[in-house]
Amino acid sequence: VQLQASGGGLVQTGDSLRLSCAASGRIFTDYAMSWFRRAPGKEREFVASTRWGNDNTFYADRVNGRFTISKDRAKNTVYLQMNSLTPEDTAVYYCAGRTGSHRLTNERDYTKWGHGTLVTVSS
Repeated sequence: VQLQASGGGLVQTGDSLRLSCAASGRIFTDYAMSWFRRAPGKEREFVASTRWGNDNTFYADRVNGRFTISKDRAKNTVYLQMNSLTPEDTAVYYCAGRTGSHRLTNERDYTKWGHGTLVTVSS
């Protein structure tokens, strides 16, 4: 599985943005697709995840209620809808994949990574 993230850009505080992660290759039902982000000067952190074979999702506390992860299996694509953005959401966002649980938040547990897409939120 190869992953390609897109959809980043420059927005203002309070705006919304939707990121996409297109996957190539066959994805099995037990595959987990996740979003991470790395803010300037900080370590990469978990944002949200979903299990490919069902509608289970998992969110980091700081984005829960503002961000929504979803997928379109026909398009082999996972989305991250981000609402009520703040400057603290400014980061490079990465999609990642692994076989197994979608509730793992450590980047070392993920075996596939896409190139990041930059999201900048101005105040």
